[in-house]
Amino acid sequence: MANNRNQLVVQNARAALEQMKFEIAQELGIEIPADGYYGNMLTRDAGRLGGNITRRLVQMAEQQIAGRFS
Repeated sequence: MANNRNQLVVQNARAALEQMKFEIAQELGIEIPADGYYGNMLTRDAGRLGGNITRRLVQMAEQQIAGRFS
């Protein structure tokens, strides 16, 4: 794995986050580097990918919170 300084709070979430990244990249038509090095990826593509991951995670959290209070 690349030099990732972000620490996961729930270590078991790593596989789910990786799967989400690949799914979103496929939806957007962005190719994920096979070697894990993102340095050659276009900044625009990396931003779109990260933004969509964040959007989906916020959406999931909102649904979970709404479910608790309904």
